[in-house]
Amino acid sequence: MTDSTTQEQTEAPRAVPLWHGAGIVVIDKPRGPSSHEVAAWVGKMLGCQVGHAGTLDPQVSGILLVMLGNAVRLAPLLLKHDKEYICLMRLHKEVDRKRIDEIAAEFTGRIYQRPPRRSAVKRLLRIRTIKKLEILGVEGRLVLFRVECDAGTYIRSLCHHMGLALGTGAHMQELRRTRSGVFDERVMHTLHDLQDARVAAAAGDRAALASMIVSVDAAVPELPAVIVRGTAVDALCHGAALAGVGMLRCDEFKKDQMVAVLTEKREFVGLGMALAPSSSWKPGTTGLFVAMTTVFLAPGTYPRGWKKAAGPRKPGPMKG
Repeated sequence: MTDSTTQEQTEAPRAVPLWHGAGIVVIDKPRGPSSHEVAAWVGKMLGCQVGHAGTLDPQVSGILLVMLGNAVRLAPLLLKHDKEYICLMRLHKEVDRKRIDEIAAEFTGRIYQRPPRRSAVKRLLRIRTIKKLEILGVEGRLVLFRVECDAGTYIRSLCHHMGLALGTGAHMQELRRTRSGVFDERVMHTLHDLQDARVAAAAGDRAALASMIVSVDAAVPELPAVIVRGTAVDALCHGAALAGVGMLRCDEFKKDQMVAVLTEKREFVGLGMALAPSSSWKPGTTGLFVAMTTVFLAPGTYPRGWKKAAGPRKPGPMKG
């Protein structure tokens, strides 16, 4: 028996991919593993390329958006999503509840932050907006609060600065992310839920798995929508710009604004940059209106409705 034969027999069979195409699964990240490890486990379960948006520290739990397939192209948009957290802060001395509420109000609005020393990014001073900071309860030196904030806000730094303002000092005890953009705890799933769905899908029942995976257009509901003709879809999938004659209807948008391009069936073709305002379009208008920046629908999904440009005509025989 050759070494190669022995190796073939001892190697474990490769997992059959259970998911093809773009999608997002909202995972309830547990405390302990890193965001990268959780995303890698999801990719191994489903047998597809993955990425994650909005890194959580190992000891932080909650919503982690895991992008499947070419949905990883959405990362720049998902990273900009507003966030919501529930935080347990420990004060270094007890403080009156009224004073804590006053400080919480003072920290609502635009604040200056510098990333913590343990952060992987440069420690440059930045401005972030705290949209809401609600004290949920105080027990001794423990303060539980909910905070709605910009992407990139450091809750660990927020706790430290609130402690300084209170004159006692404070640090973050525990943290859980409860919302990222439009995704909240109602749509997230544990790794155990996903594993159960994976086993069922491998056995032929894909219903549970399909219900867990969110379409990519659900991540950008705030973008203006442009509905296109079926005959224009394949050209857009090949990178062509969208002309006015290929548009059926659209929401209001301005020039240089990001738009979501959809089919008549509301299938998500991709994202594009508006080359002209929607006010200049009406049915039958010529000229280019949207330059595709990110395409999610695979070429060939729709029949080809466009023709290649004809090459130069060959000269025919001369007539005498």
